Amino acid sequence: MSDIEKLEFKLQNEKDHRQRLIMLNQLTDYYTYTNVQRAQTLLAELKIALNYHPNQDILQNYYINSALVENQLYNHKLAGNFIREALELTEEMGSASQQMNVYIDYAGVLMNLGQHEEVQIYLDKASSILEMYPDKRTHAQILCRSGFLQLHYNKQDLAIDFLTQAERAYNDIEQDLTLKDYYFLTLIHSGLGNIYTLTQDFKKSSAEYLKVVSICEAKGIKTRLSWHYVNLGKSLLSEEDYINARTYLKKAIHIPEDISRSPRAGAMLNLGISYFMEGNYTEAMLYYQRSEMLYQESKKDKFKPLAMIERRKVELYKELGKRDEREEHLLKAWEYAERSEDLKEMSVTLRDISDYYGEYEDFENAYVYQKMYTRFAFENVNHINSERIKELQVKYEVDKRQREAELLQLQATKLQLKALRAQMNPHFMHNALNSIQHYIMKNEAQTASQFLARFAKLMRATLEYSELESISIEREIEFLEDYLQINQKLRFDNLSFSIKTSNEIEEDIMNIPTMIVQPYIENAIEHGLRTVENGNVQVYFSLLDDKTILCEVTDNGIGRQKSQELQEEDNEYGNHQSRGTSITEKRLELLQLSHNFENLKVSYDDLKNSKTGGSEGTKVLIHMPIVETILK
Repeated sequence: MSDIEKLEFKLQNEKDHRQRLIMLNQLTDYYTYTNVQRAQTLLAELKIALNYHPNQDILQNYYINSALVENQLYNHKLAGNFIREALELTEEMGSASQQMNVYIDYAGVLMNLGQHEEVQIYLDKASSILEMYPDKRTHAQILCRSGFLQLHYNKQDLAIDFLTQAERAYNDIEQDLTLKDYYFLTLIHSGLGNIYTLTQDFKKSSAEYLKVVSICEAKGIKTRLSWHYVNLGKSLLSEEDYINARTYLKKAIHIPEDISRSPRAGAMLNLGISYFMEGNYTEAMLYYQRSEMLYQESKKDKFKPLAMIERRKVELYKELGKRDEREEHLLKAWEYAERSEDLKEMSVTLRDISDYYGEYEDFENAYVYQKMYTRFAFENVNHINSERIKELQVKYEVDKRQREAELLQLQATKLQLKALRAQMNPHFMHNALNSIQHYIMKNEAQTASQFLARFAKLMRATLEYSELESISIEREIEFLEDYLQINQKLRFDNLSFSIKTSNEIEEDIMNIPTMIVQPYIENAIEHGLRTVENGNVQVYFSLLDDKTILCEVTDNGIGRQKSQELQEEDNEYGNHQSRGTSITEKRLELLQLSHNFENLKVSYDDLKNSKTGGSEGTKVLIHMPIVETILK
């Protein structure tokens, strides 16, 4: 008895509702990839159980598995509804790993819905989290989805690159692979098989499809297995390996787990072709008729394959020398082709009819159908050219956006490096180290060691954050506290400070861009408080809206006007200010362009005494985007 059979047996006899909930969750994880009908039954029971015993993680898993099941049942819109529920739940309360998984699954559903521009958005979201929480399995899945996206854009070279990278990433995983991992491996190899079919490298396509079939058979992944058998059979047929082609095509007919008639109908049509190629016309006709029956039962997209079957019958009757049957099925093929509204199928059928009448010297009919063929062939060429223009436009727009994104990223990286160089005022570093040296000279080793460790921590954090696009508000506050404490203890004894957040701020899960706030605090100290007794800096983070953090940096210094006068006398301070804050503001501009954020800006308030009009300091208002919200 297998582990799944044991679990099924336990489920039948288990009375405890919480234990049943856990078992149902485990079983749906398995059946989602192996038996969608059983998965549907268990998911319905799981939903009822969750109403009585709510569980955040299991509810999220329910939505994801429901989406995957409906996707495999070709109910793509319903799959989209389920995965959006999972997305909303995960973005609100999920872990980083859960968020990445949902983004990747959502990308797959969006691809089936034809929303390809959104696919890239969610793959980028997953990739940005992956930078902070590296995981080989997730990396492989993102590469796989990216490969299929490039395949949609007909960028076969890029698609092969992404898919082969995904395969290598899976090969590097040392842990045991899950059923979902094997499912992604089938996607990788079927994607490669598709590319090699398009390039007519049938030997390679057969090898890739064989890998897919082997994985599915070994792991019991039966949903869509019929399609994999058909793809392998057709590829072998193109290699003229008729015996092996028929072996896999016949297997495709007997897969009950796939509810679609299309793969079985396609298998029978290709079986008929294989027998025809070997001269077995009786078997060929038998499978043509079986294929026709299945397509007739289909509710949509049936007329084009029915026209193809009729043309195959015409080909067969020609070999048998049956003129009347040829004409009958040619006209029937035209009837189906016309109803399909497929210009290529219509023009090919009309050409065959014209050739048929010309063969029997019925030039009047041959001329009529030749004229019709010319018209539809011309329309088909125009349609193909129009589609190619649209395709090229799409490719151009995609390439343009990618180049723009890469350029913005390059600019952001350069600015980040500049920000690192401008981040710490040389006077701050020089004076801090001099103060530490002073403690060493006075033999106050413990104090010197304490501040040297804090200074080293600050320097390490500066270097580390310069390589990150974002950090949590919690880590940002810790960094700012270290910076202010060093200034307080080693440089300005009269300095006091406070850093606070509003109640709406979730410090540990809200991420903001790195290295934004510190330059404004440094300016407050260096240019506002240097000559002030009992200087004070207040930093306050609040939630402006669901996408924006407002950070207020307030000092009780000499004010901007007086500071400007001093800077004109001492250019060194002025240069530092222009470097630090101007770089930061350029970075905010780039974030606004590259991520479509709004309201990213920096503004200044000059604080005045209401009675005297004298300066009471400066308040800087920094609007920053919430780059990501991640539950650790």
